[in-house]
Amino acid sequence: MQIYLIRHGLAGERGTYEDDRERPLTAKGQSKTKAVAQQLKAFGLSFDEILTSPLVRARQTADILLQADLAPHLSTTDALAPLGSFSSWLEWLQAWRQGDSDSLALVGHEPDLSQWAELLVWGEVRGALQLKKAGIIGIEIPDNVDPLGNSILFWLTPPRLFVLS
Repeated sequence: MQIYLIRHGLAGERGTYEDDRERPLTAKGQSKTKAVAQQLKAFGLSFDEILTSPLVRARQTADILLQADLAPHLSTTDALAPLGSFSSWLEWLQAWRQGDSDSLALVGHEPDLSQWAELLVWGEVRGALQLKKAGIIGIEIPDNVDPLGNSILFWLTPPRLFVLS
């Protein structure tokens, strides 16, 4: 199966909201995220599901992907919130894989998404990957094998390669 780890788009300045969970995408963040979503659609990419962090900026990013018709629906999980639980997500993934689905988008935050990618690919966090806002990491997860350290990185793209304006 393939998973796409997508960082939320450019959001408001840290410290400008009493509750950081409520910090939304900026107008520029919305515009760039829409351009990325449109390019993904032009590539013929689609997901069986979008799973997102509950924070406003991530949810807005996931909604933009959904509006671009990249998936039929989305779900929210605290596992994708900052400092979320990788092990909880792995348990969710194991149950989700029992269906016919084989393509999943995860919308979340840094450094968590890069660290999760490193755990899947190398089995440990190395601090070698960095995901830009509205950037994408694609990982192939093998069937019937522990995904930790056995997955394959096939895509690492910053949004500037999608947004040509």
